[in-house]
Amino acid sequence: MDPKWNEDLPIYRQLRDRVVAMILEGVLGDGDALPSVRNVAAEYRLNPLTVLKGYQELVDEGLVEKKRGRGMFVTAGARTQLLKDERRRFLDKEWPNVVASMRRLELDPKELLDGIDEAKESHGGASDD
Repeated sequence: MDPKWNEDLPIYRQLRDRVVAMILEGVLGDGDALPSVRNVAAEYRLNPLTVLKGYQELVDEGLVEKKRGRGMFVTAGARTQLLKDERRRFLDKEWPNVVASMRRLELDPKELLDGIDEAKESHGGASDD
């Protein structure tokens, strides 16, 4: 996790978002333990209650479960649920802005898609085709 915090968003929310990113990127998988509240608080010099609040949001969303005396763990299917939710959020909130920018800049969708394929090839990524 990046130790730099954005002043525009509460730290507990940024912490939650970082754990979500780790799940989406496969750094944390189903059943994996989250770093302990105590360790995260000490490493990033945060109040343990701040860390706990960020973790509690993940519990409330069903992405993480508490196991008494053992810690917090990524729930089964968390990544699948996050992908579904993040895709919906992207399509509802971000995509209309992307489309508006494309129209304003007169960008051709095919040109953009070709650019994605070229970027994948130049970075050694596999195509989704």
